Amino acid sequence: MAFVEGSHHVTLSVGGAQEDVDFHVKVLGMRLIKRTVLFDGSLPIYHLYYSNAAGDPSSVVTTFPWAQAGFYGTRGTNQAREVLLSVPNGSLDYWHRRLTEHGIEVENIEPFGDRRLVFRHPCGIEYVFVGNTGDERVGHPGYGVPPEHAIHGIHGVGVHVATPDRMVEFAEESFFAREGLVEEGDRVSLRIGERKHGNHLELTVNRTDEQGTWGYGAGTYHHFAWNVANLENQDAVKFEIEGRGYTDISELKDRKYFKSVYVRTPGGALFELAVTHPEGGWTCDESPRELGTRFQLPERFEHRRDEIFRRLEPISI
Repeated sequence: MAFVEGSHHVTLSVGGAQEDVDFHVKVLGMRLIKRTVLFDGSLPIYHLYYSNAAGDPSSVVTTFPWAQAGFYGTRGTNQAREVLLSVPNGSLDYWHRRLTEHGIEVENIEPFGDRRLVFRHPCGIEYVFVGNTGDERVGHPGYGVPPEHAIHGIHGVGVHVATPDRMVEFAEESFFAREGLVEEGDRVSLRIGERKHGNHLELTVNRTDEQGTWGYGAGTYHHFAWNVANLENQDAVKFEIEGRGYTDISELKDRKYFKSVYVRTPGGALFELAVTHPEGGWTCDESPRELGTRFQLPERFEHRRDEIFRRLEPISI
């Protein structure tokens, strides 16, 4: 029987590489676990990976800094919009102070009866801290973030849609939403798969914004990846989705650290079905202790290493 375990990673198109590193590492305290490049096309663009302490699937935020190439996007409807991150319950006051001290504007909201913090990446992408109890994923206490407040990992994804019914139908009938359907005003929340943490899909009805960017462009979400555990199950999940008529779905892509299939959802958001590569994952080219310390390239780009590295914006931690 096909299944989705929960989240795997989220990928964003951001602005500058250094400001992205500063935000995730120096403000949010996340661990930089990989610096490589975009595998699609020939234009050399960084692909940066940030995670909790262990680099668990369901903890990873990855980014493409597109500003250097002059690619900018538009946030809008029918697009993934919010990066939902899980933090320890009771840590929201700490994070409100820390973000404010770093010059980041923070707003308190209470969807579904629970307090959350809303703030933005320097490129404008919306982030939301959600307090959770019982989340066993271990945060990375970087740049002075105490272990008891460190980010556990992904809570889920926020998607803006003009017609939410089609997205709910897709989630329930074709994408393994098991329980947790909650409606509140213009918001709907569901849980994908069996795990308690890291698997929330939250929809916001948005009929005022224009259509958001679906391709690469700084300031916008690119895709949200779901963990489908193994290649056999990945095939089964793809088969189930195609069998329901959702045929805007890719062939298998080898991303070195994981293997991926992409599907455009009826709500516009691009979802990925991801399997951590059985031959090492993040540690196929670096030891667990060394993660993120060296610039990595896929084999087909290795002959261009010096050229690519010269063209990329230098980054430091």
